[in-house]
Amino acid sequence: MINSLLFIPDISGFTHFVQNTEIAHSQHVISELLEVLIEANTQGLKLAEIEGDALFFYKENEIPSQEKLLAQVETMFTAFYSHLKLLEKNRICPCNACATAPNLQLKIVVHCGELQFITVQNKHKPFGESVIEAHRLLKNSIASDNYVLISDKVSAIVGLRENYRSKLYDFVKGGGVYDGKEIGYLFSTIDNSKLKLNSYVVPEVVVLDHPPSVVLTKEFDVEAIQLLEYITNYSYRHYWVKGVDKIEYNPDEVTRSGTEHVCVIDGKRLNFTTITKKGNPGEIVYGERTTDVPLEGLCQFFIIKSISDKKCLLTIEVYPETRSLLSKVMLFLFVQKAIRKSVKASVDNLKEYVRGNTNID
Repeated sequence: MINSLLFIPDISGFTHFVQNTEIAHSQHVISELLEVLIEANTQGLKLAEIEGDALFFYKENEIPSQEKLLAQVETMFTAFYSHLKLLEKNRICPCNACATAPNLQLKIVVHCGELQFITVQNKHKPFGESVIEAHRLLKNSIASDNYVLISDKVSAIVGLRENYRSKLYDFVKGGGVYDGKEIGYLFSTIDNSKLKLNSYVVPEVVVLDHPPSVVLTKEFDVEAIQLLEYITNYSYRHYWVKGVDKIEYNPDEVTRSGTEHVCVIDGKRLNFTTITKKGNPGEIVYGERTTDVPLEGLCQFFIIKSISDKKCLLTIEVYPETRSLLSKVMLFLFVQKAIRKSVKASVDNLKEYVRGNTNID
């Protein structure tokens, strides 16, 4: 019998996370994490299916060596928790989904067996007893949601022994009865502090030593966090920013410090990076910076402060960056007036858009 590898990374806490957080952002977070796990595939595993909160990989007629298998497991745990750390450190959204994402955990089940295949809608999928067993092994008695489980069949092939110890792994014996059949396994809980997390860019917190050139404040009859969603979810941007042809962005990504998008206005491409600055207590601060303007650059901040459950105050501050004398003159004579006019039009449009959607709700 020729054995094939079955490899299932499963995000622990998914059901509770989705049911108890804002649905849109929870979907984005899970989507990002699944993408990260897929990109962390170093062993040429084939993706059979995305199963909600889990990925079902297989490698036909081949079982990687013990060294390669454990390295693959470590790579996926490292990628997963590196991304959670990025989400935690760079988040600007205070919603429950973004705030509680760092609580998610990962478990990986590794099994093997002889595979059969079925074709469903032209998709070739693994099928058979070993596939069922691999999924059954996700329902075990391990007192942790952060572990790797390697079935006895795989352990025997790769030479993994009980009580195997390393800096990351500490395997012990486990097992259970599944559909009347006893299946043994080795498992190791994972101590995240022993993972060497990938580095990521920590966006600079902008420090401004001069007052904004343009300030505009307006009250909105909507919850503060919902107004933030209208501003930071770029799918809404064309409804309220004047002259926008289209917005280019990653729709499966939660906007956070360091993310980028392109705003095409009257055919001109403006590249923006999400930034932040220190705000006062109770304020939500979202900022954007671009250098694709007739100055050295431009920073724009949206500062939202809750007034009540259904009312908030939005303040927009614009900081043109001028270093040369020519830029300063242009700002004084032309640019500042144009910016003020554009910001006012956008805020008025946003007000109307929010009012229309609130009335519909």
